[in-house]
Amino acid sequence: MGEHIAKSKFDQAERKAFVQHLLNDIKALELLLEQDLIEDGIVRIGAEQEMCLMDDEFRPSGKSLDVLESVDDSHFTTELASYNLEINLDPFELKNDCFSRVEEQLRTLLNKAKTKANELGTNILLTGILPTISKNELGIDFMTPIPRYYKLNEVLKSCRGDHFSLKIRGVDELTLRHDSVLFEACNTSFQLHLQIPPNDFIKSYNWSQAIAGPVLGICCNSPLLMGRELWKETRIALFQQSLDTRKWSYALKEQVARVGFGSHWQKDSVTEIFKEDISSHRIILTKPIEKNSLQAFENGTIPKLEALNLFNGTVYRWNRPCYGVGNGKPHLRIENRYIPSGPTVIDEIANFAFWVGLMAGRPKKFDDISSFMDFEEAKLNFIKSARTGRQTVLSWLGKPTTLKKLIINEFLPIAYEGLKKHNVEVKDINRLLGIIEARTKKGTGAEWQVENFRGLRKQMKLDSVLVELTKAMYANQQSNKPVHTWPSVKEAIKPKETFQWVGQIMSTKLMKLYEDDYVNLAMSIMQWNNIHHIPVENEKGELAGLLTWSHIEGLDKNQKKRNSRVSDLMIKKVVTVQPRTKIETAKKLMDDYQIGCLPVCVGSNLVGIISKVDM
Repeated sequence: MGEHIAKSKFDQAERKAFVQHLLNDIKALELLLEQDLIEDGIVRIGAEQEMCLMDDEFRPSGKSLDVLESVDDSHFTTELASYNLEINLDPFELKNDCFSRVEEQLRTLLNKAKTKANELGTNILLTGILPTISKNELGIDFMTPIPRYYKLNEVLKSCRGDHFSLKIRGVDELTLRHDSVLFEACNTSFQLHLQIPPNDFIKSYNWSQAIAGPVLGICCNSPLLMGRELWKETRIALFQQSLDTRKWSYALKEQVARVGFGSHWQKDSVTEIFKEDISSHRIILTKPIEKNSLQAFENGTIPKLEALNLFNGTVYRWNRPCYGVGNGKPHLRIENRYIPSGPTVIDEIANFAFWVGLMAGRPKKFDDISSFMDFEEAKLNFIKSARTGRQTVLSWLGKPTTLKKLIINEFLPIAYEGLKKHNVEVKDINRLLGIIEARTKKGTGAEWQVENFRGLRKQMKLDSVLVELTKAMYANQQSNKPVHTWPSVKEAIKPKETFQWVGQIMSTKLMKLYEDDYVNLAMSIMQWNNIHHIPVENEKGELAGLLTWSHIEGLDKNQKKRNSRVSDLMIKKVVTVQPRTKIETAKKLMDDYQIGCLPVCVGSNLVGIISKVDM
């Protein structure tokens, strides 16, 4: 999403020209492949590091453009949200100390960013989903002010024809609607690139699909979203739903998701994957393109395939085929898009070495993976691993096995051989794959977050839990010790709760009544749960009133026996506050109106309640 497209008009004339460029690019790529002009005989690796910006309270900080200007380095670029940044690392040839060099460059660039960010009162965290992100940071005012992002939001909303919806069920459930594409901005990843010889591309691509589930399972680092414990790698579900352009319908019809794993093994060439995507997905972004790729090819120059690359950047395969030009030579690569950011740089580099080793060490018998494994088996492994992480029971080559056994007994030996084949330094192989082995035996970043989230939740309000958890992640990340060695939060810090907003202390698990409920039912519910006030909703789920115990006590026994309706007794003009109302303001309202509680609403929807006990 980093390309700014500053000169785009996004009008029909530009779209018409773009379509022709896209078709020309496919033809030009076919010619490059036919004439063996795609670079071969060398393998390079590369990566993209996404990161979260936080303020001093460990909440999202929308200062990405300020940090970017201060850093002043072409390796850095923007992301969709103003609290995210991305680093594009240089490519390195897969040999010798390449992973140490990637690690060194990443640390150097991160330190540069941290220094400049700190000067602006901002901190940087590597994590799949920032625990403290809330609905408040998903508004359009947090979108990075670049035309491409606004256009992307506009087009995706138009394609969908409705607001974006989330429904993710794990230990908890998150059900939410939103009016912008900024759900996607909750995700931050460490994207991996591996150059692939053109004659081996389909074999490698299918293998990357087959191993995706197990690799994801041991790299999970995103179990929490808006205070809910969901999947071990919640990014997978969140990303698909946040960019879902499919229209909901009463008719049962097949629709291809814009974010997805795919639906079958690939058979022919990389152009067939691109053709499939162009056939299945609408063009949502365009830009003016000056050079015709076919004419460039005929003139003896290597085309950049600008239209194809822009389109490909808006189709979100978890393993994405990519075309690029470096030093005047065209190449093909696979982009691994499912690995989360964090928990530390050393964990990320270990993930990188593990995946590259697996790809490079593919046993000969798996050249035709389709003869050993159903595609549906690989796809289900991916979803199961995202849900349950290291504890997943997979189906591998038709037989059930635990993810731990598969990693230790089969995948790590393959990865060792793959890296050795490319003469990667043995000390780096042992160091990095040793981290994967230890993590497989001891625990992932997702497991560390869940364990400490549950522990803190027994002692503190939810908002404080999320802040303390984020603070501990930040502190542990500075040590650069791999996540399987991290201490628990209670050993690392002593939590101290500080509150500013109503949303930080309100109760969210609410008892509710409806207007047509009877008073005798209301009395019982309030007595059973020892509560003195209970909100009342209408049929639309909107706050309609508030029923208090004092109103019920005011009835005589005959009225109670006549089963009066809640709507007859409730307060209809209710004083309410919002999650971002200051606690001091809420206290003053309670004192001024002599009331014991305040419903907390977003619009007309009840999201919580704050009482004198909470105060």
